[in-house]
Amino acid sequence: MSEFKVKITSLSEEELTQYIRGLGQPAFRAGQIFRWLHQRGAVRFSAMTDIPKALIAQLDGQCEIESLAVERKQVSKDGTVKYLFRLPDGNCIESVVMRYHYGNTICVSSEVGCRMGCRFCASTQNGLARVLTAGEIAAQVYAAAADLDERISHIVLMGIGEPLDNYDNVLKFLRLISSPNGAGIGMRNISLSTCGLVPQIGRLAQEKLGLTLSISLHAPTDALRSSMMPVNDAYPLAQLIPACRAYQKTTGRRISFEYSMVKGVNDSPECARQLAQLLRGMGAHVNLIPINPVDSSPYTASDAANVERFKELLGRLGLNATVRRRLGTDISAACGQLRQEEAGRRG
Repeated sequence: MSEFKVKITSLSEEELTQYIRGLGQPAFRAGQIFRWLHQRGAVRFSAMTDIPKALIAQLDGQCEIESLAVERKQVSKDGTVKYLFRLPDGNCIESVVMRYHYGNTICVSSEVGCRMGCRFCASTQNGLARVLTAGEIAAQVYAAAADLDERISHIVLMGIGEPLDNYDNVLKFLRLISSPNGAGIGMRNISLSTCGLVPQIGRLAQEKLGLTLSISLHAPTDALRSSMMPVNDAYPLAQLIPACRAYQKTTGRRISFEYSMVKGVNDSPECARQLAQLLRGMGAHVNLIPINPVDSSPYTASDAANVERFKELLGRLGLNATVRRRLGTDISAACGQLRQEEAGRRG
């Protein structure tokens, strides 16, 4: 890998066409190459059998296909598959494939590490190493599909990293992955989760992409949320919730709120009442998440009975809530855990 090579998997269709024309080639070659990269998941230019050998040689010399190596793979008894992918620079990221009745969903990473500092998350424990390119985010989808020999139909940007902290690359990834000439995964099959970066939520609203926006809320008051999520000090609820209401008004899309159930911290009846009041009138959906255990975190998951009581109380208060299925608990499926284990093993 060379930092001076063109990262061809990250090029938009228009950028790729301009680049190929700059090599003296007809524009249709760009379409062929784009399909090889984003429909067929090619990781070598030599695999592009309908591209002239002279052009293959040029591409080999000037470009890099952003591909990943499977460093570790774990398969849960429930069918969930977790990958630790190694990037060419030696950094590692994680992706998780979850199987549902409607198809396979992949949870992808958007950064190597994270600088948000949420205290219940393994992804942020060593800070942010670097952001991922659009091609590196897409490569997770293609590598997992190739390894499993199965189609991936849904994407969740909820792996390692804060997607809106890598806004430009994530937006480019969304356009690449949804292109009919590429993987063709529609925006309505894509969810993006953010801890609440208010300016970027406003920018995303203007894109009107049609994806599902999820807000990692996890607490109904500023004091409690700040104790769990330092980002709340920068963008408190008085800014975040109006931004969410504006997003819904602009896009016409309902927001989902994620709420990790932490024993003795945010799972009381009073928290349920405060949450219902906070989100009143939004038609919001709350996704209650029994947290996966994370080493060095002081938090433990609420017991199942208490989660169910919390959900029922929200319902009585007029707030729609569901409990997320716990998948992959036997394979360290919480984001960042496998990467942490690998770092410890190598350290």
